[in-house]
Amino acid sequence: MTGKFFIREVDTADSEISETIEKLHRITLREDEVPDLLRGHWWLVYNGVGQAVGYCGLYPSYRYANAGYLIRAGVAAKHRGNGLQKRMIRVREAKARRLGWDWLFSDTCENPASANSLAACGFRMFEPKLPWNSNHKLALYWRKRL
Repeated sequence: MTGKFFIREVDTADSEISETIEKLHRITLREDEVPDLLRGHWWLVYNGVGQAVGYCGLYPSYRYANAGYLIRAGVAAKHRGNGLQKRMIRVREAKARRLGWDWLFSDTCENPASANSLAACGFRMFEPKLPWNSNHKLALYWRKRL
């Protein structure tokens, strides 16, 4: 479904916002635990009629100084294929630059679409000394110098 979309940073202390993200998380990343929505920075993606159709988050990195971690990103199935994942990567990258961070990190596991979006946005795979993904044998680790 092609159309106009906009991405807005949101305040997850607002219960309506956090409920919207939780709902989107349950329909887009069913197997994953809902992340801590009161930590970091969060965005919602809206379609042309103002309906939330995607979300993404950015945490300060636990492992690396002056760095961020792309925590989650999900888009409702009928809105996939519109370049929204790449747009969500770019808004988080812009936020990280405003925060003065030097690096962004992420990981993917059996998710070629996300891996391709990260690569298209300039992320490169690397091998961390201490893998953090609990499914690390299948995980691909990504980083980008800002």
